Amino acid sequence: MSMQVKAKAKTPWIVSYLPILQWLPQYKWGQWLTPDIIAGLTTWGVVIPTVIASASLAGMPPETGIYTVLAALLAYAIFGTGKQTVASSTQASAVMLASTVLLFTPADQAGYLVVAAAAVFIVGALFFLMGILKLGFVANFISRPVLEGFISGLAIYILIKQVPKLLGFHGEGETAVDQLIYLFNNLGKTNFVAMAVGLVSLALFFVIPKISARIPAGLVILALGIIVTTLFGLAAYGMPITGKVPSGLPVFSLPQIKLSDLGTMVPAALGIVLVLFSEGLGAAKAIASKHGDEINPDQEMVAYGFANMGSSVLGGLPVGGSLSQSAANDGAGAKTPLALIIAAAISLITVIWLTPLFTNLPGAVLAALIMYAMIHAIKIREMVIFFKIQKAEFLFGMVALVGVLFLDVLPGLLIAVILSLLVIVFWASRPHVSVLGRMPGVQGSYRDITNHPEAKPIPGLLIYRLAGPVWYANASLFASSLKTLVAESDPKPSEIILDMSANYSIDITTIETIEKLTEEFDAKKIEIVAAEVHKPVKEVGLRSGLAKWVGQGRIFETVDAAVEDFLARHPEQKG
Repeated sequence: MSMQVKAKAKTPWIVSYLPILQWLPQYKWGQWLTPDIIAGLTTWGVVIPTVIASASLAGMPPETGIYTVLAALLAYAIFGTGKQTVASSTQASAVMLASTVLLFTPADQAGYLVVAAAAVFIVGALFFLMGILKLGFVANFISRPVLEGFISGLAIYILIKQVPKLLGFHGEGETAVDQLIYLFNNLGKTNFVAMAVGLVSLALFFVIPKISARIPAGLVILALGIIVTTLFGLAAYGMPITGKVPSGLPVFSLPQIKLSDLGTMVPAALGIVLVLFSEGLGAAKAIASKHGDEINPDQEMVAYGFANMGSSVLGGLPVGGSLSQSAANDGAGAKTPLALIIAAAISLITVIWLTPLFTNLPGAVLAALIMYAMIHAIKIREMVIFFKIQKAEFLFGMVALVGVLFLDVLPGLLIAVILSLLVIVFWASRPHVSVLGRMPGVQGSYRDITNHPEAKPIPGLLIYRLAGPVWYANASLFASSLKTLVAESDPKPSEIILDMSANYSIDITTIETIEKLTEEFDAKKIEIVAAEVHKPVKEVGLRSGLAKWVGQGRIFETVDAAVEDFLARHPEQKG
């Protein structure tokens, strides 16, 4: 019985870059519209309090948070590949934006917003460029323990920063330690009305989700805070409130970017990109996996690019995927990104007509919202697991965490990125070294004799394999380990088989290392041959002349073929 496999139709390029052209024509209006409307309302209820709080963290007016939503939700609905993913501002990126802007010491609020818009635009441009260049894999360059350490440190930093606001006064200090010292020295400034409102709000954030996960706790608590403040005139007791929030459409304005600022701004923006994308891609994949959907990392970068550039033009905050907001959207039954368009439409109504309602919003309530989110962002359980599994990576994560607390956010991020790169280099430069032996009773099977004692080494033959490609970072380890194994072998080998199956390319340092080894072993009457050599390596070997050095041109397709060749020339070793 013959079977024919139907080739998968290739997606038109325009659809690849505009996913809305894929899901919208297939939209099932009768089945999906109602759940998408419900999800859109729910998402609006979750997003609005969050973005207002994020604006506060970024040192920007509350309306800029709502402007962010308008650009983020619409852009992601058009360009994003997650059906339930919500793109919005995040507390982490808001704090990183504030740290970036402060590098330029703006003279006033207007100057602050100009620098912020430029930074957000560069974040968007970097996202877009990296997406077009198919650089979505960069999310893998920050290891999870280091990322979790950085995020946990950032969460603690934000928590400490919010405590004075919960108590009704303004905190000061660059690092978390500075802020903590200032807090203890100024507890006498506590406004007890603000403290009561803040603590009750924080308690409600924990209680309401236990009553029902479907209740938009943030929106309910913000509304209660506004109502109580208005009814009882709590602002008269010195409790800080938001104040008048401008209504109406945002002003479209292209950011003012100075070339002289790029040297400082681009690295900081790149840091924001790495954190946003690492978090956002994880959120998108987590939600998509529940529905059997696929996420395209490169297209996600394009979507975040448009979202951030749009947010910049409106004067908003950095944008990325939010796990908590995406989970709320998914939990409310969202079927497609139409839910985001609906949430954006309600947000537009909010910014045009409803912003006066936020005038009496207590700052202590916003602080409670942020603190609740940050308490859940501290990854204690994950860090304990990392400690049990791999203490070295746990240590890297803790260094990133401590770096944020003692050195500030951007230096902490720099430490996190450097540590992640060091992790990559560390593991790549120290692959496991294996000496292979023949598995009895299994034709052509060879295993590490340390892990498989039943595998039998062949006298006079050393079969060597690295659990990873040989390249310039580990070429020295490769050479020294091979020399050590030869020296410790009894009897001494007359031939070495290099299993090159892990190498799909070969660099000049590795070529020179093999040539030197071959010359050294030739003097000792030990021949080096190669097996499992891939075509690109063969081609480089021929161009460089390496093939002439290795076993007089003897390169074998498989390890078994090389072993059989050795045994044919040394029949006494057949055992």
